[in-house]
Amino acid sequence: MESGCDFIRFMLQEIRRRFGHMVGPLVGLGAVTYFAYHTVEGDRGVLAYLRLHNELLEAEMRLAKVASERQEMERRVLLLRPDHLDPDMLEERARVMLNMGHDGEVVVFDKRK
Repeated sequence: MESGCDFIRFMLQEIRRRFGHMVGPLVGLGAVTYFAYHTVEGDRGVLAYLRLHNELLEAEMRLAKVASERQEMERRVLLLRPDHLDPDMLEERARVMLNMGHDGEVVVFDKRK
């Protein structure tokens, strides 16, 4: 009976000894896993960076489009200024505003605008 208890005691000591040698590497592995996961998936991780980079590119494209539309509008407004009036632009605006045209002209409406 005494040899059975000695064997159990020996096994428990052996388990503690081996587990004691494994604690450090397991904690290290856990820390590396934790930081590697958050480097990829975290709020400031690689995937978040890529998502923000794509949003930035989309915003820059929208800005370029709006800037070009604004320049076009400013050019058209400049042509309608009283001190520098373009006759073609005046005729175009009069036709649009008054919904009129010359005799024999065919008017095609573009519903996309």
